Amino acid sequence: MKKHQQKLLTLFVLGFLGPNFYAQKKPKKDTIKNIEEVVVTALGIKRQDKSLGYVAEKVGSSTFEETQNNNWAQSLEGKVAGLKVQTAGAGPLGSARITLRGEKSMIMDNNYALIVVDGVPMSNSTTGTGDSAYGAGSGGDLPVDLGNGLNSINPDDIESVTVLKGASAAALYGSRAANGALMITTKSGKSKNGKLKVSFNSYASFDTVLKWPDWQYEYGQGTLNKNKNGEYYYSYGASVDGVNTGSTSSAFGPKFNGQYYFQYDPTVEGQSKERQLWRPYKNNVKDFWEVGSTYSNSVAIESSNENTNFRTSLTYLKNNWMMPNTGFDRFNFAGSISHKLNKKLKITTKLNYNTTNSDNLPATGYNNQSISYFMIFQNPNIDLAWYRPIWKNGKEGQEQLHPFSSFIDNPYLIAYEMLNGVKKKMITGSVTADYTFNKNFSMMLRSGMEIQDEKRTTKRPYNTANYLKGFYREQYVNNKEFNNDILFTYKKDFGKINLSASAGGNIRYNNYLMTDYRAEGLKAVGDYSLTNAISLITKLPTPKDQQINSVYSLVSLDYDKKIFVDITGRNDWSSTLPESNRSFFYPSVSTSVVLSDLFNLRSSKFNLWKLRASWAKVGIAGSPYLLNNYYSVDDIPGSVTAPSRYANPNLKPEENENIETGMDFSFLKNRVHFNFTLYQNTSNNQILTIPALNESGYSSRVINGGEIRNRGIELSLNATVMKTKDFSWNLNANWSENKNRIMTLPAEFNGEPFTMASVGGAVYYNAVVGSSLGDMYGYKLLRNEAGQVVYGANGLPLSTDSVEKVGNAFAKWRAGLQNDFKFKNFTISFSFDGQLGGMAYSQSHHKMSEQGKLEHTLWGRENADGKVIGQGVVLNADGSYGPNTTKIGIDAYYKEYYRRANVETNSFDTSFIKLRDARISYSFNQKIVKQLGLENLTVALFGKNLWMWTKFPMFDPEVATLDNATITPGIEMGQMPTAKTVGFQVNVKF
Repeated sequence: MKKHQQKLLTLFVLGFLGPNFYAQKKPKKDTIKNIEEVVVTALGIKRQDKSLGYVAEKVGSSTFEETQNNNWAQSLEGKVAGLKVQTAGAGPLGSARITLRGEKSMIMDNNYALIVVDGVPMSNSTTGTGDSAYGAGSGGDLPVDLGNGLNSINPDDIESVTVLKGASAAALYGSRAANGALMITTKSGKSKNGKLKVSFNSYASFDTVLKWPDWQYEYGQGTLNKNKNGEYYYSYGASVDGVNTGSTSSAFGPKFNGQYYFQYDPTVEGQSKERQLWRPYKNNVKDFWEVGSTYSNSVAIESSNENTNFRTSLTYLKNNWMMPNTGFDRFNFAGSISHKLNKKLKITTKLNYNTTNSDNLPATGYNNQSISYFMIFQNPNIDLAWYRPIWKNGKEGQEQLHPFSSFIDNPYLIAYEMLNGVKKKMITGSVTADYTFNKNFSMMLRSGMEIQDEKRTTKRPYNTANYLKGFYREQYVNNKEFNNDILFTYKKDFGKINLSASAGGNIRYNNYLMTDYRAEGLKAVGDYSLTNAISLITKLPTPKDQQINSVYSLVSLDYDKKIFVDITGRNDWSSTLPESNRSFFYPSVSTSVVLSDLFNLRSSKFNLWKLRASWAKVGIAGSPYLLNNYYSVDDIPGSVTAPSRYANPNLKPEENENIETGMDFSFLKNRVHFNFTLYQNTSNNQILTIPALNESGYSSRVINGGEIRNRGIELSLNATVMKTKDFSWNLNANWSENKNRIMTLPAEFNGEPFTMASVGGAVYYNAVVGSSLGDMYGYKLLRNEAGQVVYGANGLPLSTDSVEKVGNAFAKWRAGLQNDFKFKNFTISFSFDGQLGGMAYSQSHHKMSEQGKLEHTLWGRENADGKVIGQGVVLNADGSYGPNTTKIGIDAYYKEYYRRANVETNSFDTSFIKLRDARISYSFNQKIVKQLGLENLTVALFGKNLWMWTKFPMFDPEVATLDNATITPGIEMGQMPTAKTVGFQVNVKF
């Protein structure tokens, strides 16, 4: 029976791979590999993968070295089942929102995975500018992606990343690992026999825009105005042809058909003396964008022997982004030394120093000062070159050139004068002492730090739409985190039973300060200093200190290397909780059973069959200063503001419970590895801020409540499909599905939905019992029972009286596929990934449709009267429905049908497939390399985001909005283009 089962499994795998697999000629020395692979788990403890009762996916250094990104995290996209890397499309730094296995919290910022570098957790804090993404008409500023802690990690220094997805995997890291963790191990020197090894890695890459909206260039600026002869016309300013039509942002003017009108003349900065040809400028948005470039050079020196490992590296990266006058410089230094002082004591020190400097990073969102705002309002008949002088003749620095609307800032003014600068320094590092008392007993003592110091400047010149007298701002952000760990470990074998027991403690302290100075108006033009302020506003720093003291333990048992059991326990004392609830305990248990060894099923064709299961609880302490009411510093010097949020002195920790089970299989000398995982995660007792009754004197209050459940499945396949002496083909594939459900909401809502977040006053993320996190609510078109749109007597479509569910921001499932081909000295690799489902609301689509800028708004333009009849029905007096027959002007129709509040008509499916990255490399023959005095020489061509399929009509379906510091998926609020990248790389090893 066993032989029969083994044959069935082998035939299944061979059938999946196809006839080429078993027709190949196999090398004589092909051996079983990776069965005993070691991965890094919580607290930096190295474990054999087969012993783990949970998924721990390992990504090697080549992924980060070969797939160059400004943020290393983007290299993981599509390569790990259940992992999503979300950026806001807000500029070159690409701050990332990393989630594992869906959303678990009703608070958007509480869903991130923990980042751990060499065993030390990173705070990965992000400080926003304090501005919302939707700011049109508010007179304020906009968010800027200034980067976060992830940006400080140099991809060339990463040896591996182990992805711990569930709470079981990361239980020993406490509350911040409730959403899983990414364990980063940096390189530490691996040369042989003490030989000094030098590596040089250099690349240059170039960015162009991946996808543009479908702009229409058949009709120009205007609003259906007719002259005295009843003909559509255009006139910049009043003329003999008629009244001014050149100040509107709409493109419902005359068709481009060889006519001549009085138009804008840049030589006189006003109306042309003679009528000019009415023509479109089809690249009047695209030509603003340039070919971006990134140049990076990295050198590393390493050496090692039996007692010492040493490595140091320097990296300099220069980025000029696609938007003119934007980009950044980044410098990284990394040093690592590990030395055995004697047989018992080993000291390891790691230090990383990073600086990121930029004179200008782009603002994002929907407001005058965003280039996205200009792209939305640019009309087809306006030449981009007319804006290039920036300032009116003779009024440099005082009056900008924006001849078509005072609300739309000049795009070159935005790029060259509205500057968002940053100077950031970040130091991370650790010192670890490993002491072995005897063969059974050891101790690890580690101290880690993270220090971030950041200065930000915001410059706004005179005569901008929001700052007529200019504006200058300085922000200082200082964030320090210290982690100190001690861990005792006892190991002993009792025959076939092997025991490893560890116990230790941690003290984590975080200190955060942000100081803000604002010069509201400038006395002298162009003098950006606080001493030049007309009105100086100083916000004194508000501290956000917190400390957590912890003790934890881990017991690992295995029977004959076939049955493994892990039991962990951790107790935290958090400063963010009241004394009565400050202490909380959470355990985990996991098991791994290697069935192939237990039942002696291993052979040359069937290598591993492992069953795993785990259960864990994790406590989450919450944010600081939620226990008492505090006054805050006001903008008026010497004054304070009364608290608007009622604190909760009886706050309790959140709880996150995780159950996971799955199997791993390896076949054919481990050339095929397959695993699947089923999981359930339940998060309850969430710490929420909800509206308060007006009579309380507060606008909000803090409570515990609500329960969220996530269930999902993950599949992964790694296969060497073909392997001969000169050729190999490796394939990796993954697929994941997550289903989220809101089980309960706090009783205070009395069955009503809880609005977790909203952007722009149009889209609401409402939590409703029985529905899912990510459900998007907004107004929709009113429809009858047959689904037909209902129109009013005025011919305009009607909307629902209240918000309704429109869709969900998150995909039904996601998948990735990577292929790696090697033929002699050539390597060709490419990676696809994509998703099915998901939805995003587009502010840009709303506004450009309302203004007639997109191709779909050409419907009805040929009608001589400029009117259309909307497809749908009207409600008759007797309650029946009849066809709509009322004509309405096309401008009024599109304005109402695609109005901002109508979430239905401006939201779209975000399914996509992307050629995420591709690479072809050549490694020179060793004879040539050695003649040059080298060890290895490789050159490569690579590309990222080279192709995309999607029905999403705007720039990119992987859309999110940067709202202050929060990356909100599913909403496009002034999105900037996504880059398509090609580049060249040289890697030399001495």
